[in-house]
Amino acid sequence: QVQLVESGGGLVQAGDSLRLSCAASGRTFSNYAMGWFRQAPGKEREFVATISRLSTSVYYEDSVKDRFTISRDNAKNAVYLQMNSLTPEDTAVYYCAAHRTPYRSPTSRQADFGSWGQGTQVTVSS
Repeated sequence: QVQLVESGGGLVQAGDSLRLSCAASGRTFSNYAMGWFRQAPGKEREFVATISRLSTSVYYEDSVKDRFTISRDNAKNAVYLQMNSLTPEDTAVYYCAAHRTPYRSPTSRQADFGSWGQGTQVTVSS
């Protein structure tokens, strides 16, 4: 089991930027694809971005593709989500997740992720 702790959320204005961090511990972090998901009030949790274990492949949900950047630092056991040009529609609790199986390709399917953080709140005011 990988333990994940997110940080970096907060209250910002539309157009601002935030960088979320996720610190991992437990199993060998570099063996696992990682992802970010979010859950807005009254909505189901949705995929945001995912990255392969060696950062060779990244995928994004369409609405964030040109604004968000996922990255990782395997030496620091961390994954990041740089969020630019934030809008009120980005308001949500953001979750970091680790793929349940090592050496698998990155995926947008929540069922493929076996470890989740507690989430960090991002609120964007208009």
